[in-house]
Amino acid sequence: MNIYKTNINKLFYIFLIIHLIIWTLIPTLTNHNLPLDTIEALAWGSNLDWGFNKHPPASAFFVEVFYNIFGNKDWAYYFLSQIFVIFSFFIVWKFSYDLLSDKYFALLSVLLLEAIYYFNFTSPEFNVNICQLPFWSLTVYYSWKIYSKKKIELKECLLLGVFAGIGFLSKYLFVYLLISIKFLFLYSIFIKKDLKYSFQYLLPSIIFLVILTPHLIWLMNNDYITVTYGIHRTGLNELSIIDHFKYPIVFIGKQIGILIPFFILIFLLISKFKFTLKFNDKKLLFLLGINLLPIVFIFLTSLILGAKIRTMWMTPFYLFIGTLFVYILQSQINIKRIKNFYKVFIFLFLLSPISYAYISIDQTNKRTDYPGKEIAKKVQKKWNQEFNLPINVVLGDEWNAGNLSYHLKSRPIWEGELEKSKLDSYNMFICIDDICVGNK
Repeated sequence: MNIYKTNINKLFYIFLIIHLIIWTLIPTLTNHNLPLDTIEALAWGSNLDWGFNKHPPASAFFVEVFYNIFGNKDWAYYFLSQIFVIFSFFIVWKFSYDLLSDKYFALLSVLLLEAIYYFNFTSPEFNVNICQLPFWSLTVYYSWKIYSKKKIELKECLLLGVFAGIGFLSKYLFVYLLISIKFLFLYSIFIKKDLKYSFQYLLPSIIFLVILTPHLIWLMNNDYITVTYGIHRTGLNELSIIDHFKYPIVFIGKQIGILIPFFILIFLLISKFKFTLKFNDKKLLFLLGINLLPIVFIFLTSLILGAKIRTMWMTPFYLFIGTLFVYILQSQINIKRIKNFYKVFIFLFLLSPISYAYISIDQTNKRTDYPGKEIAKKVQKKWNQEFNLPINVVLGDEWNAGNLSYHLKSRPIWEGELEKSKLDSYNMFICIDDICVGNK
């Protein structure tokens, strides 16, 4: 295998750069407007708070940072999304090398992820799912650092708490990873007894709660609106008995379908699918804990509560699945078959952006075809005919009003849904359909 280890670092970074360039350029060149979730995050970012009607604040914070640097340049937000993706790949690479002690296997662990459409086809849309990726990977990485060492380091505990907190502030589903890691540590301390309990294990939880405190206060002051939204999205407010069976089956079916290209690449790597699971293996136990437990817990949520699990929610759940399978099957990896693996990998690597570009160009009724810039110019022209002051506020739903907030040069603050009581505080305003812009 030594001939394949030549310049593995170089190959890895070339892969990251190519991924970054392709998935920044393709949507930039083929989309007319930013996607829905990115516009929503920009709307929230124009009026930053510790939470919003749908999600906690992290995704809005990051797009607002980019807006302050790049303004309303669409490419910047596709670039932002890919930074989050390739940074996550980098952490997976570091984790995989630390665990596998083989750079070639670490490279394969990352390359396999390109067969999962969460990390390519859907990645241009920066949203709460993409926002979780780096913090999910960092939380796993530092959990492993603590889990694998006899001596606990204060720095690693602090970083774990910080990254776990930001991850949860990206999306509440991050809790499934945190519960899985807690379960893994408790199992190793009290049942398997290969970890010795230390009060330092509590430090990440303390840091986590400190970071969450402002958001929790905001939640209480806003009638837990994000929690209510999450319940609505799962369909729990329209529950029927059949949902306890229908939604878990649909969930499993979709996950199998999504992973088919991944398993094709796996079978191209190995000579035969044969392995033995040794549950006293600390590395294997950790990999099973971070990969399978979150999926098992979310499946049980669907089964017990009858909750509908939306496909895109699973975006970060598969970040380390390549590492798991490479670790289990490392003795079965057949170097003689590696050329076929690379051929199919390159095919899938190119198929995804080509498909994205074709759909983006061929279909003309998508959100990304919305004439946001043109509408903003018309609104600005109408405003200039009546007023001299700049537009600094906008009311309406996140999509229509959010597009105005993003495309208008004055970057008006989005103040939520259209309500007459809000208009009373404006010095001047104009309304078009269900959107109002004004100055206050």
